[in-house]
Amino acid sequence: MADYGRKPCKIHKKINTAMEIRDNINNADLELNAENIKAQMRKGVLEYCILSILRKGDSYVSPMISELKAAKMIVVEGTLYPLLARQKNQGLLSYRWEESPSGPPRKYYSLTDKGRKALELMDEAWGEVVKTVDYLKTGIEQDKEA
Repeated sequence: MADYGRKPCKIHKKINTAMEIRDNINNADLELNAENIKAQMRKGVLEYCILSILRKGDSYVSPMISELKAAKMIVVEGTLYPLLARQKNQGLLSYRWEESPSGPPRKYYSLTDKGRKALELMDEAWGEVVKTVDYLKTGIEQDKEA
């Protein structure tokens, strides 16, 4: 629509305002959707991340959360405890209580033999997923040995 030096009428102002509101809503939807997508992807790999942390040694919840947050896998204790309980019930983890020099005793989690085997399978599966996604994104097949 050409502007011939005329001031926009009330209808055009309302249309422009409505279009700006629509654009703002669409942008907000995209941002919310992006955050939801990231959250869903994190949930999908959180179990693998927990086992990967415990591969390095026994740990209690607070350091696990710190490591996950440092890796931008934002997690709160309320998310972690049910997951740890499920992994323990599956025989992937065991735990023991240890006295703490500052505060109540701490529950230390460790990998079981079954947990180590599951982690090996997850490592292989993760490698395959990464190769597949890279291939789909780029069309270039990754080296078989990578």
